Amino acid sequence: MQPSREQITGLLLAGGRGMRMGGVDKGLQTLHGEPLAVHVLKRLAPQTGALLISANRHPDTYAALGTPFGATVVADTLPGFPGPLAGLLAGMRAAGTACLLSAPCDSPWLPTDLAAHLAQALDAQQADIATVTTLDAHGDASLHPVFALLRTSLADDLAMFLDAGERKVRAWYARHTTVEVVFTDERAFYNANSLQELADLERDRGPG
Repeated sequence: MQPSREQITGLLLAGGRGMRMGGVDKGLQTLHGEPLAVHVLKRLAPQTGALLISANRHPDTYAALGTPFGATVVADTLPGFPGPLAGLLAGMRAAGTACLLSAPCDSPWLPTDLAAHLAQALDAQQADIATVTTLDAHGDASLHPVFALLRTSLADDLAMFLDAGERKVRAWYARHTTVEVVFTDERAFYNANSLQELADLERDRGPG
């Protein structure tokens, strides 16, 4: 059965080092007068029954930003900023739902129907994970693995994977039945990895 909104917890991934942005906390950088994290929360909130924020720095600030959305802050249980899989694990452990919808904090234009498309594919393919692929005008594909809908029952396997020293998202996905869902709007998944890319976003009002 296709998971409903109430069966999905949203997870904003904001726990990285932001190294390509000079080490700043990316989710707190301002776009059009609001932190990037708020832009993402606004798009995730209508699609999920609950919200979590994965943050390893400035937890009080993220808690304040998340309050209007009813979002709770969770931190990695592993030290040293081990990457998005650690954030996913924290989210899975904290979620009280069957599924977790993850999105990075620096992608302010994510689709408002992301959950619906991923949930449909998860059910249709009887998959464990549904993630995103985009196609450009030439038909070339780009993978966006941290945009994903995952079954929270995978938490124990992910914990073992991380305990073994593994860190690659796609390597863990390969252990499970994963379906890639094609989206044709590349701009919806544009993310700001650098201050220049953030400046480019500031000049572009986005898809609306």
